[in-house]
Amino acid sequence: MKNLKRQWKFIVVLIAGAVGLISQFALHSKSLFSIGNLQFPVHAIIIDIIGILMAISLLLEIFHDWKTGRYGVDILAVIAVVSTILIGDVWAEWMILVMMTGGETLEDYATGQANKELRALLDKTPRIANKLVDGKITEVKVDDLQVGDTVWIKPGQQVPVDGQIVKGTSSFDQSSLTGESVPVTKNPGDELMSGSVNGDVAVEMKVTKAAKDSEYQSIVALVKSSQAQPAKFVKMADRYAIPFTVISLIIGGVAWAVSGDATRFAEVMVVASPCPLLIAAPVALVSGMSSMSAHHIIVKSGPTLEKLARAKTFAFDKTGTLTENQLIVDQVVTDDKSFDQKELQSLAASVEQQSSHVIASSLVKATDKDLIHPVTNLKETTAQGVEGDVDGKHVKVGKLSFVAPGHEKLNVTSTAVYVSVDGKFAGYITLKDKMRPESSKTIERLRRQGAEDIMMLTGDHKQVAEKVAKEAGITDVRSELLPSQKIQAIKDVPKHLRPVVMTGDGVNDAPSLTAADVGIAMGAKGATAASESADAVIMVNDISKVNDAVAISKHTMKVANIDVLTAIGVVIIIELIAFTGVIPAFWGAILQEVVDMITISLGLLAKTKPSDKQFGLEEK
Repeated sequence: MKNLKRQWKFIVVLIAGAVGLISQFALHSKSLFSIGNLQFPVHAIIIDIIGILMAISLLLEIFHDWKTGRYGVDILAVIAVVSTILIGDVWAEWMILVMMTGGETLEDYATGQANKELRALLDKTPRIANKLVDGKITEVKVDDLQVGDTVWIKPGQQVPVDGQIVKGTSSFDQSSLTGESVPVTKNPGDELMSGSVNGDVAVEMKVTKAAKDSEYQSIVALVKSSQAQPAKFVKMADRYAIPFTVISLIIGGVAWAVSGDATRFAEVMVVASPCPLLIAAPVALVSGMSSMSAHHIIVKSGPTLEKLARAKTFAFDKTGTLTENQLIVDQVVTDDKSFDQKELQSLAASVEQQSSHVIASSLVKATDKDLIHPVTNLKETTAQGVEGDVDGKHVKVGKLSFVAPGHEKLNVTSTAVYVSVDGKFAGYITLKDKMRPESSKTIERLRRQGAEDIMMLTGDHKQVAEKVAKEAGITDVRSELLPSQKIQAIKDVPKHLRPVVMTGDGVNDAPSLTAADVGIAMGAKGATAASESADAVIMVNDISKVNDAVAISKHTMKVANIDVLTAIGVVIIIELIAFTGVIPAFWGAILQEVVDMITISLGLLAKTKPSDKQFGLEEK
């Protein structure tokens, strides 16, 4: 609503100018009344009324800012408007109003894409549940479920609320909640989290938490809470507000004192209008956002660029961010010398080729097609494994307790499938997340770009997380975290290591993306809760785009700072010229437009390519 209000201000000012031009130059309207030497024709009355209303509105904003300890250059705009009203220079006044409202509208354009943060997450919130009443299934609203109710969860269905399995065994995909890359098998008595997705077998679940207290709904609440408390952003021009305001008032005051004419003060104030300062940063930021888009990065607001340019800490999710969320064979360990690694993998993949389980499909995909042989007498035991005959051998693949019930427990820390041949334990195959090929380079370049701390936040197991972190070059590893714990890890980052940038892709990352100073989502696979909650979205499946985002942000802010300082320098020089009285107020306003054009031209340089150093391509 605020942005819409500011756009209407700009439109009203333009309409007033058009009406004023018609009134003065087409209709030749005469003065309705006069005060002293000042004449008030229709066009002057219209523009003065709007100028007074705009000045009052701006004063109210200034007073509000002062209460919060923020001091901006807007006070100069008020002084410029009031000065032109007092000396009766209507068109200089109108030019100032155009610059004021036009700059605000341009700034709003730069931040106008940040209104969709919760839609995807809310759309995916479970709403309907299959409640079991006297053995019959009844569809009810999730919010109507009570603790103790029994719910029937079909294959492929989302768990509606937190609960406990009372009947059935199935695997559940919890990756969007915990970051675990492999579906977890749940048996009677095991806890289920709302938002996780059931595998191939229907189960009965007893409700243990109402919807408002369940895991997925808690994530929605966390995102809402983060969005309700957005980080404060101070306009770049405000950093120079006090010295620029003081210098301008001194020049204007001395001009008045020396000349003895209040008009001289107004002429200085007109050229001292802060419009070039207010417009410099937005133009540079819009250009930077355009450059981001060209590099397949969507940035939702201008302030994101400033935070990215100053970022000192980078946090990454593991599954789907540093890794590709795709399992690959890590090790093939044989226990029987009669089988080599190649043959063991061949037998296991052959038996698994018809299974739809993610581990089975990953193993088959990682095995040469020539090594996959026909299987007969295939039998699958839910949540345990599969068995069948391959090349005259009876092969069992799955859990250790399934393939070799009497075998001692093995100390295997990775995701693994165990294999027995003709009733004898033959070995096991471990799988790991496939690392993105660009992950390690991305971490290395971030350090070159000035990152002081890089950490990995994941819900996966410690051993799995540490392996991925080591390969990526990350030493600060936080594993087995729930969404709320990820948020706390971000909040615990000390002030001297901020801003914090969080990169993730799952529903579980949505709260931490909003809790971070900058949230970046890997959105190549489509709109997700993560991409909706993020400040920036990488639209290609390439994590090195984080480096590009940082480089473009640094370049953009460098251009913006140069632009602001140039605008200040040029405006002060014009003020000194106006001090002599050679620049009438109207022509001062025209000169302001020239300065605006210079400012815009400089701001557009943010669309140029950053340097190799900003990209992190130079060696230390």
